[in-house]
Amino acid sequence: MGIVVGIDASRNRSGGAKVHLLGILGNGSPAAYGIDTVHVWSYRSLLDALPDVPWLVKHDPPALEGSLFHQVWWQYHHLPQEASTLGCGVLLNTDAGSVCPFRPAAVMSRDMLSYEPGEMQRYGFSRARVRLLLLRHIQANSLRRADAAIFLTEYACRVIQSMTGPLPQVSIIPHGLGAAFKRQGFANEWPQAGVGPFRCLYVSNAAMYKHQWNVVRAIGTLRQRGFDISLVLAGGGSGRAQSLLDRSIEETDPQREFVQTLGFVEHDKLPELLASADLFVFASSCENMPNTLVEAMAAGLPIACSDRGPMPEILQDGGVYFDPENVSSIADSVARIVSDAELRTRIAARARGLSDQYSWERCARQTWDLLHALAQRR
Repeated sequence: MGIVVGIDASRNRSGGAKVHLLGILGNGSPAAYGIDTVHVWSYRSLLDALPDVPWLVKHDPPALEGSLFHQVWWQYHHLPQEASTLGCGVLLNTDAGSVCPFRPAAVMSRDMLSYEPGEMQRYGFSRARVRLLLLRHIQANSLRRADAAIFLTEYACRVIQSMTGPLPQVSIIPHGLGAAFKRQGFANEWPQAGVGPFRCLYVSNAAMYKHQWNVVRAIGTLRQRGFDISLVLAGGGSGRAQSLLDRSIEETDPQREFVQTLGFVEHDKLPELLASADLFVFASSCENMPNTLVEAMAAGLPIACSDRGPMPEILQDGGVYFDPENVSSIADSVARIVSDAELRTRIAARARGLSDQYSWERCARQTWDLLHALAQRR
């Protein structure tokens, strides 16, 4: 009899978590690893987006449409019994905040904010900071209890284990990349002087560690230096980070002559948006795995990138780095790319080549292989 796998996707609320689930279920064959059936628990709208295939069984408990308390209560008290009744030989928790005691289990680590030194201080003495501290405690316990911990980057694996202590088994399984991004050609025709603005793009929600306001000021600085350059910000946001961004735009470009904000952009619209840009800026200081950075790499864009977190691990020598908290550093990096056609071509080609290692086929294969091994050990 084949292996039965359970996947707890009840907390898959972020865009990256949703795309990941679609990626591993839509690529590769669990049967190749002796897996007959995969049970997925999640909320209805996410389940509706999953493929309808014979080996996949979808479950939408009413509690997952309720409050966070109801979701956690179901995860702790009901999921273990349901998984056991269905004969699951292993459970994949797609969020390290899981409190489900079912074993054996693999737990995915997606969040870095509560583990990065200095990042939580951006939130002062607030409810958000208390939430991050609580989340770190829950995630650390979940990772310690797990039979296997899955990290998206070597950087995340190293930093998180510096706080949890060495974990018994770890696997590095990066997210994949949709084919639509790889179909984009090289951005090998850039605006000539006097013809039109050099179009910069930054895709990310506004958050305290994303530093969009510094990027806006950096582009404003370059305009003052005589560069014909514009900026598009996609992602939307709220709270203090959005207020900082709004104030930065109002002070730097009150007439909205060179800064455009698009708000949230659906994931399937991003390839077209990337194709319209000449340069990609990524100014985050805290990431587990920067998916939008990898997508820009695949699109063949020259990239000015933050030197923090896992970004140098991902982009390597395929970009120009800056300090995301220093406006002059950001401006100088963008200026280098805009001013040097040979540099643009070289780093765009290098980044595109590096992006080839990120595929959903590889991600699915490594995930099914790990789950098979855990079930066999049981």
